[in-house]
Amino acid sequence: MISANEIRQKYLKFFESRGHKIIPSAPLIPENDPTTLFTSSGMQPLVLNLLGQPHPSGTRLVNSQKCIRTQDIEEVGDNRHTTFFEMLGNWSLGDYFKEEQLAWFYEFLTSEVSLSKDRLYVSVFEGDVSVPRDDESAGIWKKLGISENKIFHYGVKKNWWSRSGVPDLMPAGEPGGPDSEVFYEFTEVPHDPKFGSECHPNCECGRFLEIGNSVFMQYQKQADGSLKELPQKNVDFGGGLERLTAAAYNDPDIFKTDFFISAKKVLEDEIIDDSRGLRIILDHIRAAMFLIDSGVAPSNKDKGYVLRRLIRRAAAHAKIANCDLENGIVTLLTSAFVNEYSNTYPTLLKNKKDIIDEIENELTKFNKTLEAGIKLLGNAPSFDLYQSYGFPREVIEDLYEKRNIEFDENEFEAELKEHQDLSRTASKGMFKGGLQDRSEITTKYHTATHLLHAALRQVLGDHVHQAGSNITAERLRFDFSHPDKLTNQQIIQVEELINQKIAEDIPVTKVEMQKKQALAEGALAFFPEKYPDIANVYSIGGFSKELCGGPHVNSTAEIGSIKIFKEESLGSGTRRIYARIV
Repeated sequence: MISANEIRQKYLKFFESRGHKIIPSAPLIPENDPTTLFTSSGMQPLVLNLLGQPHPSGTRLVNSQKCIRTQDIEEVGDNRHTTFFEMLGNWSLGDYFKEEQLAWFYEFLTSEVSLSKDRLYVSVFEGDVSVPRDDESAGIWKKLGISENKIFHYGVKKNWWSRSGVPDLMPAGEPGGPDSEVFYEFTEVPHDPKFGSECHPNCECGRFLEIGNSVFMQYQKQADGSLKELPQKNVDFGGGLERLTAAAYNDPDIFKTDFFISAKKVLEDEIIDDSRGLRIILDHIRAAMFLIDSGVAPSNKDKGYVLRRLIRRAAAHAKIANCDLENGIVTLLTSAFVNEYSNTYPTLLKNKKDIIDEIENELTKFNKTLEAGIKLLGNAPSFDLYQSYGFPREVIEDLYEKRNIEFDENEFEAELKEHQDLSRTASKGMFKGGLQDRSEITTKYHTATHLLHAALRQVLGDHVHQAGSNITAERLRFDFSHPDKLTNQQIIQVEELINQKIAEDIPVTKVEMQKKQALAEGALAFFPEKYPDIANVYSIGGFSKELCGGPHVNSTAEIGSIKIFKEESLGSGTRRIYARIV
C-alpha cells in the first residue's frame, strides 16, 4: 500500500516533471506578517506573488506546506479534522490555467495514487451577480471522464476561496476566486439521514471527503467593495496530504494513516474506549510538537496561548480516559511522531528533547491549574473554568457530572457565543491590517527590522540571530537569541546605530542569487530552509545583507527615526525588542 511519504514525493515529482520548481515549506510562524498567527495554507506566503510580484523560482511552483488551523478545533475528534496538517500545493503565477490544472490533478489522482475515477466527484462555482457561473471547469471535467451527475454547482460559501472567506468578508486588496473541489466517495459508508434526505459531496455524514481544491485566483477586492480581475490569472491548488492518503487507503478515518499508526499504538494500551479523546490527544500533541519546533512557547496570549490550549486540551482528555500523559507517555508519543516526520523535517530530531520538556512543563502547570479550578465547581460560572483555567468543555461537563452538580448548558452556550464573537471581531481587525498594511508604513518597518538585526549583532555580537518578528502599522517586534538582559547603554547604542544608518540614506538593493552562495557570503536568513535555491537578497550598503521576501524601502532615509521602547525576556536565551517610528 502506498504511504503518505510516497504520496508527498510522487506529488512533488509529478509537478516538477511539468515545469514546476519545488519550493520549501514556509515556517509555521509567518515572517513579518501581522495578518495571522500561523501559516494556514500554502498560498499564504505567496500572496504578493499572486498579486503580481515575480517569484525568484519562476511562474510554476510546487511544495508541501506545514499548516496550523485552529478555527475547527472543536471538530477535532471526528475522522477528518486536525489542527496541524500538510497541504500539497501547486501554483501558476499567470502561466497555465483551468485546462492544465484540472487535467493534471485528475491524472495525478488516477495514475499516481491509483484512485478509481468512479469514486471521484467534483464541485464548481454556480456564479453570482459579480462572477459568472464556471461552466468552463464543468466542461473540462466532463472531457476528462467525470459524468454530469457527479458534477455539482455550489455558491460562494462552498466554491469561493480567499483567506478571509466569501467575497463580502474580503478586505480591500485581498485576492480570491472561484474554485473547483474534488471529493472521494467512500461507498461503504452509509448516508446518515440526520444530515439531509440526500447525500452529496458537501454532505457532513462522512461518505464524502474533500481531497483537493483548485482555486482560480483571478480577482482582487477593491476599496469600493467590488471585485476586479487581476492582471494575471493564477492557479492556487491545495490538497490535504492526510486526506489524500485516507482516500488511497479507502478508509475515511485519517487517523488510520501511517502518520498516526505508531503514536496511536502508544495510546491504545492506555485508552481503549474513548476513540474521540484518543484522536484529540494524537492531533494536539502532534500540533504542539510542530509549534514548539517552530519556536513557540506556551503563554497566555497569541501563538503561545494556542499552544497552551492544545497541550491542556490533550491532557484533559487524557484525564477523562484515566490516562496520565506525564507518566512517560509524552516521550513515547513525541518519539513516535519524530520518527515519522524527521526525514522530511530534520529539526524535529534536533529539538526533540526541548519539545518533550516544554510539553511536560506545561502539563505540570496544568495539573496545578486543574486542582485550583476543581475548587470552584459549583461556586463560580462554569464558563470561568473554560476561559480562565483552560478547561475543555468535555472536562467541565465530566467534573460536574461526577459531583452531581447541575451543568447549565444554556448559560455556557451564551457565554461561549459572546466569547467567540469577540474573538472573531479581534481576528477581523488583525486581518484587516494585513494586505492593506503592506504599504508605506509597514514597508518602512520591514526594512527597519533588517537594520535592527544588524545593529544588535554589531553591539552584542555575532551570536545574535533572529528568532521571530511581527510588524503592525504601529510598531515592530523582533525576537533574537541573546542570553542576558540588555543594559540601557546597549539599547542606546543599538538605537543610535540604526538612526545613524537611516540618516546616511543608504540605498536598499535587491539581487537574485543562489541561496548557498548568499549564505556563504554572509547573508543572514530567518529559517533559511524556507527559501528556494534562487532567492532574493536585500542589502543595505555593507551594513546588512539578508535573504528576504520583501517589501522594502528604496533607501534608509525613507524610514524616519526609530525609537526602542521595550525590551524583555522570552526565556530560553531569547529576548524581544519593540520599536516604533517617531
